[in-house]
Order: sequence, then structure tokens, then C-alpha cells
Amino acid sequence: MDTSTLPPLAPGTLYLVATPIGNLEDITLRALRVLRECDVVAAEDTRRTGQLLQHFEIRKPMLSYFRFNEARRSVEIIDRLRQGGTVALVTDAGTPGISDPGVRVVAEVVAAGLRVEPIPGACALVAALTASGLPTDEFHFAGFLPVKSGQRARRLGQLLALPGTLCLYESPYRVTRLLQEIAAIHPQRRVVACRELTKKFEEWMRGPAIQVAADLELRPRKGEFVVLIAPSNPASERTDRSDQTDPSDPPEDSP
Repeated sequence: MDTSTLPPLAPGTLYLVATPIGNLEDITLRALRVLRECDVVAAEDTRRTGQLLQHFEIRKPMLSYFRFNEARRSVEIIDRLRQGGTVALVTDAGTPGISDPGVRVVAEVVAAGLRVEPIPGACALVAALTASGLPTDEFHFAGFLPVKSGQRARRLGQLLALPGTLCLYESPYRVTRLLQEIAAIHPQRRVVACRELTKKFEEWMRGPAIQVAADLELRPRKGEFVVLIAPSNPASERTDRSDQTDPSDPPEDSP
């Protein structure tokens, strides 16, 4: 591609560059140009990003930013931008700021009155949602649930009451627990769980929550999961509740 006719990167701009979530062919031409032309790459993990840059024969200085140094790095990035530099911000995979570091950097750059430009591309959330077969006209993304049982149960209960498709990320170590928790509340709620998106061993599991929970027990759990939960179906919700009703309970319309 001839880039000689394209405008140069704008001085003083933070570029949010989406990178592949698995398949390296999913990098965009625009992302490659920004990575080649920027002054510095701010990376969640310089080792991972270094491998990506090496694959595309890009040599750029890098600085690391992550959860525990994001405040300090924000100051450094803002200083670079104020001096007219260009910074490409990337995470290990996917779009910066989506359940990944970067939110604080972006907020502080915006607050400083400096320019932020997104370079769209791969995102596990969007890839999973669009191929799930679940409604996409309204959806709610909640990232990772809390690890502690009490907080997790409360949060899940709140989320399952929302309209639209619910989208979650989960680690391979807790995904079975998540499906069991969903099945305990609404065993027939339709669920889609997927892992290794865009990679050789991409896998999808679809069905009622209770079935997917059982399937997960028998399958390898490697790689981060995207879990999508269908909107509430009043008929199936009544069935779920009736399954949990004590036969000795009086009818709801009893005096």
C-alpha cells in the first residue's frame, strides 16, 4: 500500500491502536501505519508487543504501562504529547481500555485538553457478540465479575435482570463456576461461551445454561472466555422459578 499520499500523524496525539486478539491477519493497515510512524509505543506488556512489532518488522521505542504504574505513565505520556510527540497505546490483545489498562491514560489525556484518536480493530466482545446468534440491538458489557463470592453473586443477580444480551469476560479458572452460578438462577437461560477467538482452536458452546455448565466440565478450559447470556424470556423464567418452588407452598393467589 502506498502511504505517501496519506496525511502524517497529528502531533500531540494519543492513538489507541487495536491489535489482533489471536490471528495476526486481523491487524489493520491503518494500525500498522500508526505503529510505524508514531514516536513511541505505550504497551501493557512490552514483551508481547515486542513480538507483534517484530512480526511486522517494526522497530519502535516502547514504554510499559499497566494497572500499577498507569498514573505515573499518564504524566509521562502527557508530557510527550505536549511536546508534539505521537504515542500509540496498545494492550496485549484487542482494543485498549476494554477490560484492559488504558482507561486512566485516556481520561487524563482528555482532561489535559490533548487529542485522542481511536484506531479501530479487533475486539473479543464484538467478535463474540456478532457471531453468538443472540440479540445485538441491546446489550450490556460488564467485563469481569468480582472474584469474592458475595460481591460476585450480588453483581450477577443485578446483571441478569437487565434487558438485552449480557456479555462477560471470564478466566479459564472461573468460567465453570460462572456457568454453574447462572444455571443455579436460570437453568434454561440461553448461553453462549467461546474461547480462543480467531485462533486455531476457536471453540463455541451454545445451549441452556445448565447444559453449557455441564459441557464445560468435560472440555479443556484454556484461554480467556467470552460468555454471552440471552435476554430474559418471561415464559422460561416462570419455568425456572416453578422448578424451584416448594410443592407445599400455597398458591400465590391464596388468601
